[in-house]
Amino acid sequence: MKLSPRDVAAYTRKPDSSAAGCLIFGDDAMRVALRRQELLKNLLGPGAEEEMRLTRMDAAELRSDPARLIDAMKATGFFPGPRAVFVEGAGDGLAPVFEAALADWQPGDAQIIATAGRLTAKSALRKLFEGHKTARAAAIYDDPPGRAEIETLLTEAGLRDLPREAMGDLEALARSLPPGDFRQTVEKLGLYKRGDPAPVSPADIAAVAPMTIEAELDDILHATAESEQGAIGPILARLSGQGVTPVSLCIAALRHFRALHAAACHPNGPAAGLQAQRPPVFGPRRDRMLRQAQRWGTPQLETALSLLVETDLTLRSAQSAPQMALMERTLIRLAMMPGRRGR
Repeated sequence: MKLSPRDVAAYTRKPDSSAAGCLIFGDDAMRVALRRQELLKNLLGPGAEEEMRLTRMDAAELRSDPARLIDAMKATGFFPGPRAVFVEGAGDGLAPVFEAALADWQPGDAQIIATAGRLTAKSALRKLFEGHKTARAAAIYDDPPGRAEIETLLTEAGLRDLPREAMGDLEALARSLPPGDFRQTVEKLGLYKRGDPAPVSPADIAAVAPMTIEAELDDILHATAESEQGAIGPILARLSGQGVTPVSLCIAALRHFRALHAAACHPNGPAAGLQAQRPPVFGPRRDRMLRQAQRWGTPQLETALSLLVETDLTLRSAQSAPQMALMERTLIRLAMMPGRRGR
């Protein structure tokens, strides 16, 4: 039986205990693994590993000993409860082995749970599970989690009724992070808000979201964009002591000012431009960058980018001037730039 993409999440949350098994396949190994973990957890309940109700084997083991699948499927355990045989890395070469096992499967036997990579519509293994009366075939695509899936993760983390702005930030984060990282971020958010009755805010999400730039780099980039010339030298000295090179600092500055430029040029305004960033900008950092984009404007941001590109080329050339001094001079020139508007 073929599961539609819409039904896969519902089935893994509440699998059919009377099914012969399920094949989960897709390009993204992490997404496939997460679905498999969810399916096994909800099918077998707690303690399956300790009670030996779950048998694991990989494709290589099964190729060397095809009878292992039926033996494990028919084995009787010491503990009551549902049982499963999990085969990792299955492929079309093992289709005859699975075909024999599914033909011999009877109610009360262990379910056969298999994972695989990409399988075309002509795949023998895929056709086998799709054509079986009680087995399932679930294709996992690279689409980001939808609203329903995000709400399920939030419920599992003990979070409900998020305000619209916070939910929007989470949906943007789901589109930019790998599925495992997004799940961990939601779990971290649940721990972060435990015992806090206040609604989840964008600042809360920013506090637990994976950092894209180190805090010290953020400090010097904000100081530059906000014309705090006096703060640049001390922060630069700390960064130099931490081993940050002038070239990496220049790359970070280019990334920051390109983000401001993209926001300033966005047809729906800077706020929409920042929301469209990949990865998206969150919480207080987003508010800060919004003010910076509005303050600079498109023409001066283009001038700033030209200066940074010129500095990057100079740093990579054979010139003999101290590189960190060149970078400091560029940052100070940038910090002085917005104040010259209209002169």
